[in-house]
Amino acid sequence: GRRGRGACRAVAPAPAPNAAGAAGARVFNFSAGPATMYEDVLLEAQAELVNYKGCGMSVMEMSHRGKDYSAIHDKAEADLRALLGVPDGYSVIFMQGGATLQFAALPLNLAAREDAVDYVVTGSWSKKAAQEAEKFCARVNVTQGDNASIPDVGAWNLSDESQYVHMCANETIQGVEFKALPDLGDKIVCSDMSSNFCSKPVDVGRYGVLYAGAQKNIGPSGLAFVVVRDDLMESARPDTPVMMHYKTLAEARSLYNTPNCWAIYMAGLVFDKLLKMGGLEEVERFNLAKCAVVYDAVAASQGFYSCPVDPAVRSAMNVPFTIPSSEDLEKLFIKESAAAGLANLKGHRSVGGMRASIYNAMPMEGVEALAAFMRDFQERHG
Repeated sequence: GRRGRGACRAVAPAPAPNAAGAAGARVFNFSAGPATMYEDVLLEAQAELVNYKGCGMSVMEMSHRGKDYSAIHDKAEADLRALLGVPDGYSVIFMQGGATLQFAALPLNLAAREDAVDYVVTGSWSKKAAQEAEKFCARVNVTQGDNASIPDVGAWNLSDESQYVHMCANETIQGVEFKALPDLGDKIVCSDMSSNFCSKPVDVGRYGVLYAGAQKNIGPSGLAFVVVRDDLMESARPDTPVMMHYKTLAEARSLYNTPNCWAIYMAGLVFDKLLKMGGLEEVERFNLAKCAVVYDAVAASQGFYSCPVDPAVRSAMNVPFTIPSSEDLEKLFIKESAAAGLANLKGHRSVGGMRASIYNAMPMEGVEALAAFMRDFQERHG
C-alpha cells in the first residue's frame, strides 16, 4: 500500500505472539551481559520493528536528526533523569564504547597527566579501570581489596591532592557490591555502576561522575550512560579525543555524531517500564527478594554450595557460588542446569565455579527454578 506522510502517528501494533507461548520457548538466562531483558519490552520492540508507530520505517532506519527519533531520544533522557533523580547541574550523556571506554575518558576529562587519582580495587573491573588510568596519570593510588570484601574506608589509600576517587559499585565477576557510598568528605567520587545501574536508588548528587554499560540491566550492548557534574567538564585535556570529550558530547545532547539509536530506543522502553513499576525503590525491593532466594539456597545446602563473598557486601545482581568438594560436580551442574533451561550459569573464566546474574528483568520464577534445581542436584550428588 501507499506509504503514509508526515510525523509518526499512533497505530494499532501488529499482533504479538502469545506471551505465555513465547515464554515457554525461552530459557531463564543468567548471563552476566548481554543479559535477559523484559519480555514485554522485547515484544513491544518486535511489534514496532518494521514500522515504528506508522512512520513507514524502523527506528534503525530513522535520521538521528529527525523529529521522530528526537522524541525517542528526549524521552529516554528525561525518563532516566526521573528514575535516578538527577539534580540540576548534571548532564546525562549517551555514549558508545561501553563502560570500558570510560576507563580512559574519566582521567582525560578530570585530571592532568601530572595529577594524582585514587582507585579502590574490589574486583576485576575496578582493577582494569586503575590499570587504564596509569596510562594517563602520573600517580594512581590504589587501595587493593581481596576480591571478596570491601576494605574498611579508614584503610583506603587516598591522596590529599587526588582529582577523584574511583570505585566499582558492583563487581560483576566477583559479586562484591557497595551497599552504600562511604563518607569521603569533599572528594570527587566516580563510580562504574555497570552491573547495578537502575537496580536501586542512588543519590546522584554525591557523585562527580557515574557511568554504566547498558547491557546488564537496561538493554542491548553498545551503549553507555554517563552522568557528570557540569563543573567537572571544564577540566578536560586539550588532546582528549572528541568522542570522549564530555563537554562536547553534552552540549551536542549526545548527538555529536550518529548515536546508537536502536539501543537508546530500547533503553527508553526499559526506563518507561521501570517508572511504571514504581521507580527504583520498587525495583530494589523486588531485586532483594530475588537474590535472597539464591543466597538462602546456598546457606541451606550446609556447605554443599559455597559463596566466597563477605555476606555484608554480597551482590544483589551477581551471585557467584561453588561446589567446594568437586570441580567435576561444578561442570556437571553447569551441563545439567543448561539442559533444564537455566542458561549461562558458568562462572567467569578467571574465577570458575558458577555465577547467577539476576538483573532487573530476571523474573522471580527464574530464581525459584534455580533454587529448586540446586536442591535437586544436591539430593542426587551430595
